[in-house]
Amino acid sequence: MARHPSRPSWHELIGLHEDRDLEYKSARGGLPGSLWETYSAMANTDGGTILLGVEDDGRVSGLTDAMEMRQRFWDTVNNRGKVSTNLLSDPHVTDHDVEGRTVLAIRVPRAGRWERPVYVGQNPLNGTYRRNFDGDYRCSQQEVGRMLADRSEEPADSMILDGFGLDDLDDASVQQYRQRFSARTPDHPWLNEGVVGFLAKLGGWRTERRADREGLTVAGMLMFGKVDAIRAIEAIPEYHVDYRECLSDDPAVRWTDRLTVDGTWQTNLFQFYQRVIQRLSADLKRPFQLDEGLFRLGQTVVHEAIREALVNGLIHADYRGEGGVVVEKYRDRFEVSNPGTLLVSFDQLLRGGVSECRNKALQTMFLMIGAAEKAGSGIDKIRRGWQSQHWRLPSIQEQFQPARVRLVMPMVSLMPDGTLADLRRRFGAKFGKLSEDEVQAVVTAAVEGQVSNERMREVTNKHPADLTRVLHALVQKGFLTQDGQRRWATYRLRGGHVRGMARSADSAADSIHKGTDSIHKADSIHKRSWDSSQMLEDMDAQTLARLRQTAALAQAHRRLSPQETRNTIVKLCSGIYLTAFHLSELMNRSPVSLRSRFLRPLVQEGLLRLRYPDRPNRPDQAYTAVQPRSEDRNDAC
Repeated sequence: MARHPSRPSWHELIGLHEDRDLEYKSARGGLPGSLWETYSAMANTDGGTILLGVEDDGRVSGLTDAMEMRQRFWDTVNNRGKVSTNLLSDPHVTDHDVEGRTVLAIRVPRAGRWERPVYVGQNPLNGTYRRNFDGDYRCSQQEVGRMLADRSEEPADSMILDGFGLDDLDDASVQQYRQRFSARTPDHPWLNEGVVGFLAKLGGWRTERRADREGLTVAGMLMFGKVDAIRAIEAIPEYHVDYRECLSDDPAVRWTDRLTVDGTWQTNLFQFYQRVIQRLSADLKRPFQLDEGLFRLGQTVVHEAIREALVNGLIHADYRGEGGVVVEKYRDRFEVSNPGTLLVSFDQLLRGGVSECRNKALQTMFLMIGAAEKAGSGIDKIRRGWQSQHWRLPSIQEQFQPARVRLVMPMVSLMPDGTLADLRRRFGAKFGKLSEDEVQAVVTAAVEGQVSNERMREVTNKHPADLTRVLHALVQKGFLTQDGQRRWATYRLRGGHVRGMARSADSAADSIHKGTDSIHKADSIHKRSWDSSQMLEDMDAQTLARLRQTAALAQAHRRLSPQETRNTIVKLCSGIYLTAFHLSELMNRSPVSLRSRFLRPLVQEGLLRLRYPDRPNRPDQAYTAVQPRSEDRNDAC
């Protein structure tokens, strides 16, 4: 796989944008066999483009017979013995004249939930691939299993749990839910049903007539179950929910409040929702009171956005995945993450109006008490709430290994006055000559630590091709530096973070938190966590020189063996804490790839230690090498 460090000028001529993944293949010996692994990987990730007739270094070598190559491609992609699914039609495969040579472009779309996994050969368990920064990787059986589960016609939460019944439900949860339901729609006919009938209407109890059986569903258990029953090996043993609140300025205080599965309360989804939604909005300015059904009277759009974020995480989670649902509240942001992948593409998510819900019965349950919106409108409501405050729009991040979706909702101005002042001091008069989009990109890099084509699309809704030009122009003008290539490209402020960044974040919060819907008091906004780690430019010259010498081989060669990469990371982290972004800059690698492929395994193996072991997913997490004990060194001698 190759991603050339400079973007060839002909890319734009054939419509290649930075938000899309790209793979070069020379195809000098005919249609390359590795093409199908890349086809599978792109389809199962977020799509991309394969260019035939281009060398690894981006040099155009061309195809001798593009027509024959095209025909062979179509013959093979339609061969079910070779590839499980053909996602393409004629417009997806085009030839282009580049520098007098012919290049074949194959545009692979992201497969829908009903089409995944797209695999090579006859067996999905050993022929399914996904993409990361370093190329195509073979999916584990667990990853394939989750894709197969997502494509099922039967929603994930509709399965009957054999051996479980009403005794496994928390009676108080069922009763409280009915009270909220009744308070919202007191004349609803479902309220005339008994417990089983009421649950059946909601999707919490199901009858399979063909199999002549009935019983409690996964949704019924998740929403109303006793926690021991929920986590039974025959039910949902991976179930975990966690609310973490960090509002203290004291770094020694881990959490100012926490709710998790600790055996002190029935931690089903209904009880978790009731407790967490009140904590998330506890210090929102409230023009009205809660009624007897715990409904918010006269809710603002910010209240609604927070509620939508919480419910979205609960109804879209893959409860058999890793990590559980985690909700975090900070002074300057909310974060909601859940196991599973996005069931629609990033483009569909930004456009809105399209929804694929993993747990449809749970969605109905929250909808019937006014805690969820109709399909496809939740993300729009979240964005409207944040736009009403002129805050930076929420970002949606998808990761694999393990599969998780993370929503970050920053309560910081799009254009913080303090940040603008600091940037003007740093860059002088040339900062005032930037376009509106260029200023937004530089400010985003300063406030959030980095910016990307995808993030700028969330902030501006501009076309990705236009944003690619904006970001590359800022690199040429000396405002940003680029890490990674293509879909994995990120940009950081040249020269490191802005001095006084914490003050600018505070200043922005001060001005915003005075409004009608303002969240939190402005006098105690803390320093943004992703600006708190020391940048390379701040290190002493001797340390930085040692690090660069250690990383020289990785910096010069993109294709080190995994073991060489591991050894380099451990050497770099010897006697010092380094973040993934430090290592990314030193080694010329993607920070995302470093975390998933190397840093996490090295921590698990005891070769690296976390600076913040209680919060492994902190944006500024840092790593240091574990020094061997003296007796181990003696044994080695």
